[in-house]
Amino acid sequence: MPQKAAFIHYTGEKCGLTREHCQSVSMESTGVYWKPVFNILEGALKVVLVNAHHVKGLPGRKTDVQDCEWLAELHLHGLTRPSFIPPSEIRELRELVRTRTTLKQDRARHVNRIAKVLEDANIKLGNVASDILGVSGRAMLDAIVAGQTNAAELAQLAVGRLRSKQTALQQALHGFVKPHHRLLIQTHLQLIDAFDASLDALTIQIEECMHPFAATRDRLDEITGVGPEVATVFISELGVDMSPWPTPAHAASWAGLCPGHHQSAGKHKSGRMRHGNRWIKRAFAQSGWAASRANGTYMQAHFRRLCSRRGAKKAVMAVAHSQFLRCVLLSTLPGECYQELGGDFFDRRNERHATRRLVTRLESLGYKVALERADPAA
Repeated sequence: MPQKAAFIHYTGEKCGLTREHCQSVSMESTGVYWKPVFNILEGALKVVLVNAHHVKGLPGRKTDVQDCEWLAELHLHGLTRPSFIPPSEIRELRELVRTRTTLKQDRARHVNRIAKVLEDANIKLGNVASDILGVSGRAMLDAIVAGQTNAAELAQLAVGRLRSKQTALQQALHGFVKPHHRLLIQTHLQLIDAFDASLDALTIQIEECMHPFAATRDRLDEITGVGPEVATVFISELGVDMSPWPTPAHAASWAGLCPGHHQSAGKHKSGRMRHGNRWIKRAFAQSGWAASRANGTYMQAHFRRLCSRRGAKKAVMAVAHSQFLRCVLLSTLPGECYQELGGDFFDRRNERHATRRLVTRLESLGYKVALERADPAA
């Protein structure tokens, strides 16, 4: 327990820390306002970052001064729970990865706005082409901006498999494009090109920062549904040192990927997940959907096992939970590799139950079932 403690007010004043010989500092993690103070004190003092929700005062009796006094009192008695702050190199990587994710979302918004402009101009390109900004779609959009209105000539710009849909393309590209439509499409295309250039620059910088963690990312990439991008998000948010969490389950709880607990008077009221880390949850939710479509894998079997009872969304988050736990385990054990359990894992784990269930299903359909085990040698 520290002998002296003090709270840094949000204005950044040190409150005589050096003069008072303080050994540690506690402050609330409110938005990004804690970062300038943390950057100054990091390395000089022990800084404890506290979740404001854990130390909030009573409503109606709350001021900044009282918050300072209350937080200092809790810190003096060792009652504050420090938040996880990764090393500086991981924090830099985190900012780059989060910025790249945000730019991708902004780019997707402009793609949707182009689709909206096309709909307003009676052009149904999205009904024929899966990606309106693919090679064919981009060529058609550039031609529309240049003033081309002939649907047959626009359809001839298609390449690849889209060339076999000439009739559908001509019908989809027959619209009423006005000058303001061309201006709007050109504006969005220019912004998308700027986003692409920024994303390429960010990706190059991220790859340079990820070079020391390339081996860990490659091992995480072996997990079903977890690609290099999700592995990069995992490393940027948690790093490669899992010692801050006693078990992988604690790390999953911090990330908000485990079921919640709300029990009162002996009743379980809600198992809703807590907020946790939204960057981790978004990335692993996408990886969960990818794993649900990986045929013959444990993750897909896990998804199907829960989907019929709990619904697709809850099943996907359960798969994301399993993927996250395996990421933590592989980061904790550098020499280990991911072992695929197979799509028949649950049937092999309880073969008798699976057999009885399938026989009962056939009997309910009017069949008489006689089982005979096949010869393994055959």
